Amino acid sequence: YVMLLTLSPYTPRYRDRVSPPGVMIRPYLNGFTIAFNVSQRSTWQPYVDSMNHFLAAYDDKVQEEKNIECISGQYFIQGGNESEEKKACQFKRSLLQNCSGIEDPTFGFSKGQPCILLKMNRIIGYRPGAGVPVSVDCKVQKGNESDLRAVDFYPGNGTFDLMYYPYYGKHTHVNYTSPLVAMHFTEVKRNRLVPIQCSLNGKGIINDVNSDRFLGRIIFTLSIGK
Repeated sequence: YVMLLTLSPYTPRYRDRVSPPGVMIRPYLNGFTIAFNVSQRSTWQPYVDSMNHFLAAYDDKVQEEKNIECISGQYFIQGGNESEEKKACQFKRSLLQNCSGIEDPTFGFSKGQPCILLKMNRIIGYRPGAGVPVSVDCKVQKGNESDLRAVDFYPGNGTFDLMYYPYYGKHTHVNYTSPLVAMHFTEVKRNRLVPIQCSLNGKGIINDVNSDRFLGRIIFTLSIGK
């Protein structure tokens, strides 16, 4: 009990070796196969509903009310007592452009061009990329590379801006919303299972450990029917 009293509820005591981040995708419903038929709304509407539910916290008005505008391209390091509430940078869903659900409320699913969101796991104190933004790329994991002809990334060129780091923990960084990268699969082979691997790239990132499919990368399958 005495030893527990010496532990901080805000920050881990030892942070000399911070593990590299894992990643996750949205929508995530029943595993890592995203399958639907363009002509059958009932097959893709659950994905759309999941996206809208997840992005509710990213609505522009919500972000403007709760969070502040930050300086892009540099870490947002906040001093003061570790128990003080930290400010959080705005990440508006409008930054996701064609994958925001604003202009296209179906996130491309109704056209057979689905948007998938990539989120990096939160790690207290972690500064990804050692001063250079971490980027995302996607490719066919196994099979014919021509099955995936084009992917658009938002915001910008598919990077996680440094201003959203470091993360200070749920007790003090209460309004923090994780930055996202949207991947817009505009040209995927129809009527075929297409396994896709999307990876983080940057200094200190590990994305090639075969025993961990979520460390620095994620593998999922797109199956788009007519």
